[in-house]
Amino acid sequence: MTQVTYLDNNATTRVAPEIIEAMEPFFTEFWGNPSSMHTFGGQVKAHVDLAREKVAALLGAQADEITFTSCGSESNNAALRGAVDFYGKPTHIITTAVEHPAVLSVCRYLKSLGHKVTELPVDGQGHIDLDKLDHALEMDGPSIASIMWANNETGVIFPIQDIAERVKAHGILFHSDAVQIAGKSPIDLSKTPIDLLSISGHKLHAPKGIGVLYKRRGTKINPFIIGGHQESGHRAGTENTAYIVGLGAACDLAMKHMDEEQSRVAAMRDRLEAGILASCPDTNVNGDPSCRLPNTTNIGFKYIEGEAILLMMDQYGICASSGSACTSGSLDPSHVMVAMDVHPSALHGSIRFSLSRYNTDSDVDTVLENLPGIVTTLRNLSPYTPK
Repeated sequence: MTQVTYLDNNATTRVAPEIIEAMEPFFTEFWGNPSSMHTFGGQVKAHVDLAREKVAALLGAQADEITFTSCGSESNNAALRGAVDFYGKPTHIITTAVEHPAVLSVCRYLKSLGHKVTELPVDGQGHIDLDKLDHALEMDGPSIASIMWANNETGVIFPIQDIAERVKAHGILFHSDAVQIAGKSPIDLSKTPIDLLSISGHKLHAPKGIGVLYKRRGTKINPFIIGGHQESGHRAGTENTAYIVGLGAACDLAMKHMDEEQSRVAAMRDRLEAGILASCPDTNVNGDPSCRLPNTTNIGFKYIEGEAILLMMDQYGICASSGSACTSGSLDPSHVMVAMDVHPSALHGSIRFSLSRYNTDSDVDTVLENLPGIVTTLRNLSPYTPK
């Protein structure tokens, strides 16, 4: 197999060796049910509680505010559907047009059930208009606002402190999808008035299949999964102990490597981006470069299809994305690019490169050595390329 150059870390990340090592005893030695009364099972509970404390430390939260789920999508569903279920009446939900499908599709589903949904637009840089947020908050009966912390496609970071304070000034429940920012940039929920927050383990080098819903003390929502009394009654289902331990270890590692994300990873991203813009004419950065995740760049290539670029890069072992992995296979342009009103000549030609601490300068070199030739080849074949 061709050596892999993996630049698709916003889709998923490599599980860190330290995390695999931390998880292994919970498959082979401590495999009991943490809810069991006997000592063999019950001894595992201490490790689950320790992992909960580690997650809380990453978020600036309290351990009893952490509920383990199966993934970020479940956390988002649990937050929104659990809140609407608790209110038990038609609800006004405020969100944005650039949310991940795990939020946007839920909001549109709730709209089909009779709830009112306001999708805030974004500008060409990927930012929401805070005046329009204020207007939506003053409309009749807003009950929930769900606004992501950082966009998964462009990496653009919303001013979440300001947004949260505006929302809470109206006494409205505030949920934020923090799946992409957790572990990459600091989060301190002791200072940011967010009621509900979602994260996913496989975005920060833990395995797929584990997530978290943060619920601030006193916040009222109904449980999304009903059954046993696990997770203090907030989420039924036997705890996925090994993966919970893995997520706790991942949060420890994320705090240890946070400065590296902000410096070395960001420097590699910037060199990659500058190299592409310099070697490939008619390209641009999608989203505000001055306010985004340190690992993400989204480049628009005019006149050619992003899917074609991905297929040709794949021949060199280069892994990237044309948008959210959860919408891969769709021929429709990215809803994020549409919302940003990206020029039609580049609407279908946007590629997301997302790095991690496991990337090296050699990975950047591989892309810069091969991508210009790929772009030239595709443009020579494209009927949309100006002659």
